[in-house]
Amino acid sequence: MIRDPKHEQMSRGDLEKLQLERLKAIVAYVAEKSPYYQRAFKERGIKPGDVQSLKDITKLPFTSKLDFRDNYPFGLLAVPMDEVVRVHSSSGTTGKPVIAPYTQKDIDTWSEIMARTLATAGVNKDDVLQNAYGYGLFTGGLGFHYGAECLGASVIPTGGGNTKRQILLMQDLGTTVITCTPSYSLILNETALEMGVDIRESKLRVGVFGAEPWSEQMRKDIQGKMGISAINIYGLTEIIGPGVSTECPYQCGMHIAEDHFLAEIINPETGEQLPYGETGELVLTTLTKEAQPVMRFRTKDITSLNPEPCECGRTHVRMSRITGRTDDMLVIKGVNVFPSQIESVLLDVEGVEPHYMIVVDRQEGFKSDYLEVWVEVSDDVFSDEMQKMESLEAKLRAEMDSVLAIAAKIKLVEPKTIARTEGKAKRVFDRSELPDT
Repeated sequence: MIRDPKHEQMSRGDLEKLQLERLKAIVAYVAEKSPYYQRAFKERGIKPGDVQSLKDITKLPFTSKLDFRDNYPFGLLAVPMDEVVRVHSSSGTTGKPVIAPYTQKDIDTWSEIMARTLATAGVNKDDVLQNAYGYGLFTGGLGFHYGAECLGASVIPTGGGNTKRQILLMQDLGTTVITCTPSYSLILNETALEMGVDIRESKLRVGVFGAEPWSEQMRKDIQGKMGISAINIYGLTEIIGPGVSTECPYQCGMHIAEDHFLAEIINPETGEQLPYGETGELVLTTLTKEAQPVMRFRTKDITSLNPEPCECGRTHVRMSRITGRTDDMLVIKGVNVFPSQIESVLLDVEGVEPHYMIVVDRQEGFKSDYLEVWVEVSDDVFSDEMQKMESLEAKLRAEMDSVLAIAAKIKLVEPKTIARTEGKAKRVFDRSELPDT
């Protein structure tokens, strides 16, 4: 279902005309309303009239997560505090949290964007949506909740955790759509099997998963185990929360809501803008935010953009699955590798489960001369003869070397050894975090 044909099926020419109109307006808006961008523009000699084409966006300064932290909490705010009706924030696990204020107009816009996002994923007003994203300061819970209600779906606001109760409600209330992190969907399935419940026999048909990186191999694993369509969604606290982009059921890239967000791909080293199809760092500019508009936010996420219309009929550019972040790249004996690449190799080998840990000995930043991967094996492999375990370990080592050109020690562990988490899954651990090793 296409919820908003007028915007989702615009010709590229009409869409770019709308983007330019909104870009000019938002640049003029922050130049008048935002003390932060007033200073940033003045430092660089920028005036709103300098933006006369979409290409002129390169004249504007980048904004980074550091800018949010240096101006914590409300230094990027563009409206008086009495116009702010809600405040969200990031987890702040690596420093001060990112604060995300919203006006009522922002909330209404976000709700409509999320309704459109869910419709893109294949959700409709007849669905029963179980929202297992965390409620509270995290944008996921309320973002999905408001969007689903705007769409007209029935919402079960379970939030994260209490997994056995989640399974019970899924059965009793006839849940057809689950929204959560991809790693939590696997915990739900694992718990269901322990309870003697086969989710494939339930009414569940769609899962909308985000908030953490996951591979195509993990998607196949989820779809096979749960019998659902697993849809990838993308968003950031700094931009709006969930809803920046999402896949349609064709699963061939995430449609960016281009009438609200202007996307660029840049070379992360030079900042140079790259053409469609090339892989680099995603940069986003909000075109319709009121409380806290953001110019050229460097997401640090690595992806590419495809402007070709999709089979679903939508014309907005599609971003490829995030392959990694510029700040989570590991350097193993001179070879650059992302955790998501390691996951892809692991889950492509039969006999392993989608639960793993990457253990590194960091010597300088993210550089490491040593990599160890702990991965759970399936019950039948673990209970089989030692020779089969040794063969699987050797195969995984060979695949790592062949596909990623890195040497890694593989440690096969029994099922359910690696800790589960109800929030974002942590994959990379420094050896100093593992006192027993």
